[in-house]
Amino acid sequence: MSTLWLVRHARPLVEGGICYGRLDVSADAQATRDAAAALARALPIGARVQHSPLQRCELLALSLYALRPDLALNPEPRIAEMDFGSWEGRAWSAIARTDIDAWTARFCAHAPGGGEPLAAMLARVDAALRDAAALERDVVWITHAGVARCVQWLQAHGTRRMPLSHEWPREAPTFGAWTTVPLV
Repeated sequence: MSTLWLVRHARPLVEGGICYGRLDVSADAQATRDAAAALARALPIGARVQHSPLQRCELLALSLYALRPDLALNPEPRIAEMDFGSWEGRAWSAIARTDIDAWTARFCAHAPGGGEPLAAMLARVDAALRDAAALERDVVWITHAGVARCVQWLQAHGTRRMPLSHEWPREAPTFGAWTTVPLV
């Protein structure tokens, strides 16, 4: 059985409390190098590396490739973070409570900030997950917390039902860390 390595980018260069889903921010350079070094030691030969096209993930992928040129890099837009539309770059505390309530009330169908509904993100991650499983080898996704949560949901529930806001997974790898799950 193959394994999916869900690797989260290093700490982004953005103030705490800011919504930065699809916002293309960089990541701490030293933390990125440290994460790449740990990952380079852990990854098996022959793994396929895919990364979100957002620069905080691409930087980690490039740092990994500098240490492990045997691992070809493949940008994968389907594993980018959720698009929060007009909320991007704003403090969460500056977003109207009624807007957040509208999102949580229709958690999968509502497009927060006019961006992307969670149902659309789940669909694209599910398609990428099925394609990864078809490769029949270890796959590494250098990605985001939201994608890791999508994978958790999809592996537990599939697409047969969409989550309510209180059911959404809270756990995700910390910055620069990873978790592994079986690819089925």
